[in-house]
Formats: sequence, C-alpha cells, structure tokens
Amino acid sequence: MKQNLFVYNTLTRKKEEFKPINPPHVGMYVCGPTVYSNAHLGNSRTYISFDLIFRYLTLLGYKVRYVRNITDAGHLEGDAGDEGEDKIEKKAKLAQVEPMEIVQKYTVDFRDVMRTFNVLPPSIEPTATGHIIEQIELVKLILHNGYAYEVNGSIYFDVEKYNKTQDYGILNGRKLEDLINNTRDLGGQDEKRGKLDFALWIKAKPEHLMKWPSPWSVGFPGWHLECSAMSNKYLGKQFDIHGGGIDLMPTHHTNEIAQSMAACHTNPAKYWIHTNMLTINGQKMSKSLGNSILPHELFSGDNPILSKGYSPMTVRFFILQAHYHSTLDISNDAMDASEKGFKRLMNSFGLLDSLVASSNGEVEIAPLIQRCYDAMNDDFNSPVLIAELFEASRIVNSVKDGKLKIDAENLALLKQLMDTFVQDVLGLKDEQAANDDLPNVLNMIVDIRNGAKTNKDYATSDKIRNGLQEIGFQLKDGKDGTTWSKI
Repeated sequence: MKQNLFVYNTLTRKKEEFKPINPPHVGMYVCGPTVYSNAHLGNSRTYISFDLIFRYLTLLGYKVRYVRNITDAGHLEGDAGDEGEDKIEKKAKLAQVEPMEIVQKYTVDFRDVMRTFNVLPPSIEPTATGHIIEQIELVKLILHNGYAYEVNGSIYFDVEKYNKTQDYGILNGRKLEDLINNTRDLGGQDEKRGKLDFALWIKAKPEHLMKWPSPWSVGFPGWHLECSAMSNKYLGKQFDIHGGGIDLMPTHHTNEIAQSMAACHTNPAKYWIHTNMLTINGQKMSKSLGNSILPHELFSGDNPILSKGYSPMTVRFFILQAHYHSTLDISNDAMDASEKGFKRLMNSFGLLDSLVASSNGEVEIAPLIQRCYDAMNDDFNSPVLIAELFEASRIVNSVKDGKLKIDAENLALLKQLMDTFVQDVLGLKDEQAANDDLPNVLNMIVDIRNGAKTNKDYATSDKIRNGLQEIGFQLKDGKDGTTWSKI
C-alpha cells in the first residue's frame, strides 16, 4: 500500500522515483518573493503548490526542512536581475521612505496572504540582507576556483569559461551558442566580458542606499547569489528539492546551478520542480496588460476582470484542481465551477460526524484510500486526488441519505481519508465552520421553522427555507426531523 513517490524533475525532463539523499530527512528550497510590491496570484499559485508538496512529504513520514527565502536586496529591474535600478530602492525613493520600510510592509503583506490561503510557514525564512557575509564568502570561493573576474570593484561570473567544462544550459536544455544569439548586445557601457555573464557582486554608485563593504568595493550582491548562499548554509552543498515558478528556470535557477558547481563542484539539488504560469481569460497575467489581480481583489470582487469575489479557500481549491506543472487559466466560469465543487466537498466533509454505522456494510474504503495515495505519488497529482475525494463525498452523501450502508470499520476509514487528504494534504478549511456560533444559529432557525409548520404557517416556513437557500444552505425534512447542510 502507498507505494513509491515519483516526481517530474526539470533537470532530467522526466518523472523519477523520489529517493532522498539522507532519508528520512528531506531538504527543500523554494525561491521566495522580492518584497517590493503586494504578493500577486502567480506567486500565490507557486507557494500553494509547494505547500501541497510540503504537506504530502510530511504525511509520508519525511522530516522536511523547508527553506523559502525573502529577497530584500539585490534584485535589479533587468530580466537577468542585475541591470537597472534596485526594485526595492526604486519603490522606497518614490515613497520617500527607507528601503527597509518597503521590505517590512510587503513582507507583512506576503505573510498575511499566505496565512489567508492556509499555506504553512516554512521551517526557515532567511533574508538576503541577513546573509551578506555568506554571499561574500561564496564569491571568494568562485573567484578562487577561476570562474569569476573583477572589473572596477564588481565581480562577474564567466559563463563561457564555465561552459568549457560544464553544461551551462543543463536545466533549460539550451546550447550556449543559442543562448548567446538570443541575448541582446551588451552596449558600450557594459563591463561584462560575455553576453551571458552575470553579476555576483555589484559596486554601488554613491546614491545607492543599500550597500555593504566587501574585499572588492562597497556594494551589494547579485540577485542569483543569495539563493545559492542560503540553500548551502541551511541545506548543505546538495539537497533534495529546489523549486520555484517556471519563469525562474531559464536564468535564475540556471545561474544558481552554475554558481554552486563553480564553488562546490555539485549541482545544488537532486530534483528541480517548477510550477507553471497563471493566465486570465487565456492571456498571461501582467500589469502592462491591465489584467493583473491581487489576491484581496479576487476575494472582494473589486476588480474589472471577474464578475464577483471568491473566498480564499475557493481560490486555493481552484489552484489545486489543476496540476502544478500545467498552465492554469482564471475565468468566471472556471471560478464558479470551483466554488460549487468546493462547497460540495466541504458539505460532505461536514456530514461525517453525523453518519451512523450499520452492522453490515456495502462499501470498502481501503481501495479508495490507496487511489488517493496513487494520485499524490504520481508527481503530486492533486486534480486526480480531488476526483477521488468527490467519490468519497458521494459515499458520504449516500450513507447520510440512507441509500448506502457502511460498517464501523469502513466509516472510521472514510473519516480518516477525508481528514487526511482534505485537511492535511490539500490544506482546505471549512470557511463557514470557522464561525462556531453558526450551527447554533441555524438550529435555532430550523426550530422556528418547525414551529411555523406545526402552526400550519406555511408561508413563514417556506420563507425561511427559501431565505436559507439564497444564502447557501438547504433544509431536508426527514422522518428523524429537519437537517440543514451547505449547498
């Protein structure tokens, strides 16, 4: 039972059996946000997906050290992350505040959004500014090994020299010549020797606010350096899983591998896992297209794209209904379908404690549990898992309605299945149940309706039934009385 876990490894472009380097311990590093603006939905999809992975590995009995960083310095505006103005400094200058005020504001926002989505906190959440010493030491090591060079106080990684002994494009499957041909010209002012060379340490201009002393200049680390330094510090030279959004794979993660190979002679991660893009009505989500939605705008409905708001757990459920490796498109129809599906699942989840076991049963739950594990063991296939949970939901409803009998042993297994996979793995919460007074209020309303029926006040009885239905609750009249449930 349960069998072995297989994951899709971007590095080898195939599914591989998951074999940790030092079982039962698992090291997992996921690139965190650059905290210069509000957390966006694309970020949220990545971290919800890795929350699923974190939760499932924990369920399998692994002791997971999950490291997810905060980028609070060194991420410049250019596509490669080391050209243009520092994103955080630019925001700070516009707002006329200290850069660390920007960092604090948006770090708090990011963590609030993660809590709202019921994303578990990582084991360690290090910051780039908290690891300047480690980054300087890593630059020294790369220089010593001959894969970097200094120009006027800045240090650059020599990609072409590195590629003579290693495959620079091993992660993205591209040849160096193709990468060079598809890279824009440097321009006369650029200090780098090669088009693909990237900054390890950047000498700060006098007006630059965030800078530190180093053996080469007063400056700041390149964006790619921080993840190599922090993953090395907390997970070692090689660890099990490195993850992030697919947009980080071509440059950021490619450069991380090059840095780690140059310094430590090993690829930092055994398995590279990437989440795919989030689109909206078939288009890439971006501020320039005017179709970008922040999580709180999606919750409130205060956006020009969708017709109404959706709860945080509905959004989480929507995200998990697609495999993390596939593109996910947000639309009114897709969100409405997820809202109905989520309510249906949580409705049956809420009925579990009211189910009564029979002396003899007509259903076996163990094969269903196995299918749930099979789904997750196939590269964390949450859509298939959810399909199996809808089958569990059907069983719950059939038992509740008296159409199916279940014995005590299988009822216990059914409750275990739902608890484990709905709450512990998918991380879904019943948002209505968060209000502890709600059941008491609804029971009181049902009593009032029953009194109206007894007095043959059918107009009031129907008004109560219809009113509850409009706000998402349905009443069922049976031989044992009236029960309520979410629609």
